[in-house]
Amino acid sequence: MSLVRCEDAAGVATLWLERPERGNALGLELVAALDAAVTAALVDGARCLVLRGAGRHFCTGFDLSDLDQLSDGDLLLRVVRIEQLLQRLHAAPVVTVAVGQGRSFGAGADLFAVCDHRIAMAGASFAFPGPSFGLVLGTARLAARIGAGRAREVLLGGESLDAEAALAAGLATAVLEEAALPAALARIGAAASRLAPETVAGLHARTRGADDDADLAALVRSAARPGLKQRILEYRAAVAAQRKG
Repeated sequence: MSLVRCEDAAGVATLWLERPERGNALGLELVAALDAAVTAALVDGARCLVLRGAGRHFCTGFDLSDLDQLSDGDLLLRVVRIEQLLQRLHAAPVVTVAVGQGRSFGAGADLFAVCDHRIAMAGASFAFPGPSFGLVLGTARLAARIGAGRAREVLLGGESLDAEAALAAGLATAVLEEAALPAALARIGAAASRLAPETVAGLHARTRGADDDADLAALVRSAARPGLKQRILEYRAAVAAQRKG
C-alpha cells in the first residue's frame, strides 16, 4: 500500500498519511512519500493541499519503532528531513490545510502548525515534546502562531492542548465536528481556487514570520549534541513510568 494516498477534486489535493497502525508517525519513507505527493499535486495544478491522517490520529510524531537500530546520526538525518518538508509546506505556493483528529504529537503537531488552515476535530489534542529530549524543532513557527510567551509555556512546560485550547491559543483556526468538515473544506477549496500560485507564494514569503535557515540551524545544533538516542530512550522510559504510576 502507498504510504500517501492522494484524492484530487477540482484543484484540491487531499493527501492522506496511510500508516494508521503506527499513528501515521513520520519515518524517512513516509516523509519522502509525502514530499513526492506534494510535488505531484503541484505539477497537476492543485491550488489547495489538504493534509489528513488515516485512522484515529493525524500524526503522532517521529517514527521511533526502529529506534534500537538507529544511531545519533540516523536520528539527525531523520529530523532534518522532516524540517525540510515542514519548510516546504510553510512556503508552498498554494493554500494548505491540516485536519487534526486524535493526537497530533511532536513533529505531527509541527506538521499541523505549518498549514494555513488548521482544523482541529472535536476531541483532538496537540503536544510538542521535543524539548524533553533536547530537540528544538519548529519553535519559531509555533511562536509565530501563538505568540512567543505562550509558545515558551507550551514547550517548556510540556503542555498538551485540547482542541478548544488550541483554538484559543491560535494553533488551530477552527474546531469542527465531523459532520461540518466537508462544507468547511469545500469553502476553503473554492476560495483557494481563485488565487494564483505566484500570489500565494508571495504572501507566504512576506507573512510566515520565521527564518528557515535559523530554524534549521537551531534544529541541527540541538540534534547534533551527543546522546540524542539516549535522551529519547530516557524520555520514553519516563513517560512509560508516569503512565504506570
